[in-house]
Amino acid sequence: MTSNGNAEKPVFRTEKLDIYYGKFLAVEQVVLEVPQKQVTAFIGPSGCGKSTLLRCFNRLNDLIDGFHIDGKIYYHDIDLYDSSVDAVQVRRRIGMVFQRPNPFPKSIYDNIAYGPRIVGHEGSMDDLVEDSLRRAALWDEVKDKLQENGLSLSGGQQQRLCIARTIAVKPDVVLMDEPCSALDPISTLKVEELIHELKQDYSIIIVTHNMQQATRVADMTAFFNARATETGGKRGYLVEFNRTREIFENPQEQSTQDYVSGRFG
Repeated sequence: MTSNGNAEKPVFRTEKLDIYYGKFLAVEQVVLEVPQKQVTAFIGPSGCGKSTLLRCFNRLNDLIDGFHIDGKIYYHDIDLYDSSVDAVQVRRRIGMVFQRPNPFPKSIYDNIAYGPRIVGHEGSMDDLVEDSLRRAALWDEVKDKLQENGLSLSGGQQQRLCIARTIAVKPDVVLMDEPCSALDPISTLKVEELIHELKQDYSIIIVTHNMQQATRVADMTAFFNARATETGGKRGYLVEFNRTREIFENPQEQSTQDYVSGRFG
């Protein structure tokens, strides 16, 4: 799976995207262009489809029975859901960091080396492990205990270990689904600082319920909302997408203004 490196083009582009679980339309008519080498935040109340959309970008929703889409998602110029596209290769190019840290029950070293071994990394594994941990701002804290179990680390360290594990396979994009929601404020700050550094090399999309976090880390912000369905469920939709400062200081839609000012959500 190859990609076009033209920085002028969006890393993701959706066209009239509808996301279904069986017959249920969960998210409707998303039209969005996500820029390269920037941080894009997805914000909005619970149930509006932020994480559902995020998981479409590396095809994790494929693992859910009944999931399907109408419309298109392009990764650079590649139709992500074309029958010729290998979902495993998609997940190598587009990594995911989850809400709760999920280190493998292996050593710190083997957590990082696991993915590169699978994809046939050539070169020094020691150097790759060190580089990945350095880039995740974790090396100085763990360099003397690389053979200890990754689960022995603190929650914040575990999340940075998972980020290091994600970037060790040299992805193009890093998706983050509320990566700080289970962390204390100090660990959250370290992860946010890391996000700022990583966007020099990666396109990053972060789902967050923390609006202050969005203002701190994101260049662009997409606000999603949900409307009630006839059956009593919720259907998510994109309200507006703009520079983060515009979303928070000069939103174009009243519902965006109501959300970012804390009137609902």
